[in-house]
Amino acid sequence: QVQLAESGGGLVQAGGSLRLSCAASGRTFSKHTVGWFRQAPGKGREFVAGVSPSGGRTFFADSMKGRFSISRDNAKNTVDLQMNSLKPEDTAVYYCAADVIPYRMGSVTITEYDYWGQGTQVTVSS
Repeated sequence: QVQLAESGGGLVQAGGSLRLSCAASGRTFSKHTVGWFRQAPGKGREFVAGVSPSGGRTFFADSMKGRFSISRDNAKNTVDLQMNSLKPEDTAVYYCAADVIPYRMGSVTITEYDYWGQGTQVTVSS
């Protein structure tokens, strides 16, 4: 089983950057794709970015391409989300989660993920 915890959120001005980190515990972490999702007030949870078990493949929602990057360090059991050129519409609670099926890649829907963290708040001021 995998347990995840996010950190790194905060308040930033538009155009600024933040780096979120997802720390994992559990022996099987390196077998799972890890995804970042976000949920803005009054909206559903949406996919942001994902990274394959080895870290060799990354994938993003269209609105994040070119601004966000994702990486993982399986030796440290961490997955980081680097967010640049932030916009007020990026304001949300950001969550990391692990794909329920080991070694599956490319998952972008909520139902494909489990082991959710508690979330970290990101607020972008205009």
